[in-house]
Amino acid sequence: MTAIGAIHHTVAPMDADRARDRRLESALLTLGDRLGLVSGLVLAVSAFTGWYTGSGEGVTVSVLGWHTGTLGKLVFLLGAAIVVLVVLRELGVALPAAVPESLVSITAGVLATIFVLVRLISIPDDFFFASRGIGIWISLAAAIGVIAAGLLQASEEMA
Repeated sequence: MTAIGAIHHTVAPMDADRARDRRLESALLTLGDRLGLVSGLVLAVSAFTGWYTGSGEGVTVSVLGWHTGTLGKLVFLLGAAIVVLVVLRELGVALPAAVPESLVSITAGVLATIFVLVRLISIPDDFFFASRGIGIWISLAAAIGVIAAGLLQASEEMA
């Protein structure tokens, strides 16, 4: 009788872990995933918004983030990568255990933030006539949102 009780005691924690994993898997999206999906999508789309605007003789010009060079294109790719990462996770494709998704999200968010800050501080010489538009501020907020999503995902992984 005592041996059966000992076996039951060692099996119970594993069952509790499996039940917790099933609850996490059955949840549509966790808060970190939802924030990552929205922030990544906004970050990718923000590369096609007006980062710089300027007025000329009766004409208002807007320069898209995509047209600001390599950094604008990298911002788009980082946002798209975050969206793909969340979608793949929901489809059951996981990264290796050595590379947690939260670390990938935080790294992508930090890189996107740096790229946007470079374009925020240093307007390219080709756009000397322009000032900062609303799109670059949206990009900055979305990049910071990706960092926050990665931090939330990390806290969810620890729980």
